[in-house]
Amino acid sequence: MLNLLAGRRRANRPQEPYECGLPSEVQRGFRFGISFYLVAMLFILFDIEVIFLYPIAIQLRAFGAFALSETIVFVVLLMAAFVYVWRRGALSWK
Repeated sequence: MLNLLAGRRRANRPQEPYECGLPSEVQRGFRFGISFYLVAMLFILFDIEVIFLYPIAIQLRAFGAFALSETIVFVVLLMAAFVYVWRRGALSWK
């Protein structure tokens, strides 16, 4: 019913992607650099590791000293991995 009232006017580029109501500047052949994917994977990795720390932070007294020592070891290894990735230049945009 709406098509009968509105008519059949075609847009100039009906298959062009839009973002927020504006035409996208990205072409179909555009490829992201490998550094974009590397930073995205590292963000997900470190974000998930922080999620594992949350339950221990909430119930640390119930878990005891063993959980505290294991958490400290985990954070030290996490920081060592972060320093390694940083030194390798994975976090710098080229």
